[in-house]
Amino acid sequence: MKRKLAAAIVIAGMMVSVSACGGDDGKDSGKNAGPDSFKGQTLTVWTMDGSAPPAWSKDVQAAFEKKTGAKLKFEIQKWDGIQQKITTALSESNPPDVLEVGNTQTPAYAVTGGLAELGDLKKEIGTDWTASVSKSSEFDGKQYAAPWYFANRVVIYNKKIWAQAGIKDTPKTRDEFFKDLATIGKKTSAEPLYLPGQNWYFFDGLTIGQGADLVKKEGDKYVSNLADPKVGAAMEIYKKYASYSEAPKDKDEATPQQAEVFAKGKTGAFIGMGWEAGTAVAANKSIEKDLGYFTIPGETADKPEGVFLGGSNLAVAQGSKKQALAKEFLKIALSDQFEGQLAKLNGVIPNKESLESNLQGNVVAEAAAPAAAGGGTTPLIPEWAAVENTPNPIKSYMTAVLNGKSPADAAKQVEGEINKRLAQQN
Repeated sequence: MKRKLAAAIVIAGMMVSVSACGGDDGKDSGKNAGPDSFKGQTLTVWTMDGSAPPAWSKDVQAAFEKKTGAKLKFEIQKWDGIQQKITTALSESNPPDVLEVGNTQTPAYAVTGGLAELGDLKKEIGTDWTASVSKSSEFDGKQYAAPWYFANRVVIYNKKIWAQAGIKDTPKTRDEFFKDLATIGKKTSAEPLYLPGQNWYFFDGLTIGQGADLVKKEGDKYVSNLADPKVGAAMEIYKKYASYSEAPKDKDEATPQQAEVFAKGKTGAFIGMGWEAGTAVAANKSIEKDLGYFTIPGETADKPEGVFLGGSNLAVAQGSKKQALAKEFLKIALSDQFEGQLAKLNGVIPNKESLESNLQGNVVAEAAAPAAAGGGTTPLIPEWAAVENTPNPIKSYMTAVLNGKSPADAAKQVEGEINKRLAQQN
């Protein structure tokens, strides 16, 4: 597999969650502890499998130990069952010092009191963090984590099919994209776009692009905002995209794997994560030479479509006895040097726009980066996780609209279930 594609595919498995556990001996419990007090201590940092490349970890460890005189121990966690593992670890008297936590799950850990406030750290090193990626590290007006890395969806297309349709340039606006899809449908035998009816995170990106909120606050609780006309407008855009696809209206992108459908060489494009290109190549090696990528275009050429930003933050456990030392680690790990190195090695979006130059040469990351500044997440409230539990009512909403219901009527059909889930105690 070509090096550029391989670098992009490292993103696989990095997009959804979190990390935890550990602990150590040590005496650093004060916020005013100086460098001399760190000698002889060991800081435990939990990262998820695939997040921190060995070269990055080695270099960060060397810099940390040189600066502080303390030891650094990385402990790699598996994704399976990690949320419960973190919850348990944060409730114990000897938690890990630093944890990688999923960006959308950060509020759920913050609300329990398990994460230390990092407002002082942001003032020192985070004034130029990209606002869209930094937002997920905040909760209730306070900083409970620091943004680490992110990724978002792009258009993955078959160059051969686009050439057969006579299309020379990739689209810069949504209308140009629709025109190209129509051209593929008319001039080739290929399916223009593979878009199943329940590609929920692409839809979430469209709502972000429309400036819509999926929840709203009534009194002291959150309720569904699915009936908002802005959400309906996003769903109408999705419906237009789906009109160029023959994919099932009641399935998501994993049933079947959309990249494997694309790999058959009979589809013009699909919208997915960069690592899905690797899935396509694994299914059909010959398609690698035909792979192309571009940013999901928005309404105008100067503003890409809204995208869901999946990724991770770095947090300090409230129960850690080494919070000052933990902050020294964060200053190093999130420095321009090491944030840039991580972006280059893993092909992920860094926490500053100024560091995106490190993505040059990685074709997938170059396609993803322009949309990051205008991206966002699902609602950053602890109650949201229950909404996405299977069966996700928003997926039902999407299918209903694609089958002919108006967005307003489809919203009425599921908002009771959404409100019930939002009311669940965490």
